[in-house]
Amino acid sequence: MKSTRVTRIITSLSIGVLAISAISWLGLSQITGSLKRVDAFAGLNSRPEKASSAVNYLLVGSDTREGLTAAELRSLRVGSTRTAAGQRSDTILLVHISKARDKAVIISLPRDTLVTIPEHLDANGKTVSAVRAKLNASFSWGGAPLLIQVVEAQTGLRIDHYVEIGFAGFAKMVDALGGIEVCTKKAINDPKSHLVLSAGIHTLGGIEALKYVRTRDFDGMGDLGRMQRQQQFMSSVLKKATSAGVLLNPSRMISFLNAAMATVKTDSTLNSSDLVTLAKQVRNLSASKVRTLTVPLSNVGYSVPGLGSTVLWDPVLAPILFQKLRDDLPVVTEVTPSPSSSSSKKSSSKSTTKPTAKASVAPTIIDQFKTRTAAENPCGALR
Repeated sequence: MKSTRVTRIITSLSIGVLAISAISWLGLSQITGSLKRVDAFAGLNSRPEKASSAVNYLLVGSDTREGLTAAELRSLRVGSTRTAAGQRSDTILLVHISKARDKAVIISLPRDTLVTIPEHLDANGKTVSAVRAKLNASFSWGGAPLLIQVVEAQTGLRIDHYVEIGFAGFAKMVDALGGIEVCTKKAINDPKSHLVLSAGIHTLGGIEALKYVRTRDFDGMGDLGRMQRQQQFMSSVLKKATSAGVLLNPSRMISFLNAAMATVKTDSTLNSSDLVTLAKQVRNLSASKVRTLTVPLSNVGYSVPGLGSTVLWDPVLAPILFQKLRDDLPVVTEVTPSPSSSSSKKSSSKSTTKPTAKASVAPTIIDQFKTRTAAENPCGALR
């Protein structure tokens, strides 16, 4: 069923759009989980206007350890909930679903992006002046509301809904799907994420998949490579969750949905009926219509005193990208070439052969943002 295609990218970190749309055919009564709520838009004023009925979701992968067993914590070597107190954003994704519900774009926003965090109140109620900092600091200092405020200021896009998932939720959803297939062209032995994989294709369970989407130090590409691997992982999840082996297996799908509903947090305005409605609207969305990319960057190692290495967005391409999303325009352009003049002359010259049907001309894809689609080979090169 195609009704499971996009809502899941919306409901979890790199597990995206997959889970909720299946509710529409499984029935809400079979799903035992319940959504946890976050007052994500508290105190937000002077927000961007909506230009269309397209929907924008902000997805945050939090590095909270809550819900992980002692054995899982040891396997990940990430410390306990006590040693990792506080909230940090491990992954930040912007998901745009077109007003026709026939296209989706998933954009990775580097957590080290240099931004201006506006004046806000700290945890003790004291006013903190505006300051330049990294994007993920806004989440640490002010949670979802401050992060949304900064992302809206950076992009000019109004965020309609917010979804947050932690380590445990990610691992449980991957396990509920029976593991996810990944492909690495290079052997991985990352001492920080503790992931060891030979080159080739692997099916990863929840904890190993979590290591995979967090690894960043084995290929010299740092966060940029990590974000692109996350995008490839999302595509693999999309394929798996919409495969016959999952859609035609009610027990597995219900397990996946329960894992999603029990472990994600959403803004208080997003409810199950909204997700079901969206699922029905996007039922005809194909994997080739879901594009993933990283926001265009100009400098991935911009040094700032007191902050260290930060990331700068491309001052030309990034605004073009977000203007396209505001206008709900495709992020890639298809150009169909017209027949050449030489071909026209040949066809008009005298000939004894019978006329044949015109050959179709494949359109040229202009992709200035280096996107991928969920239909592409997971072994494709990183961009």
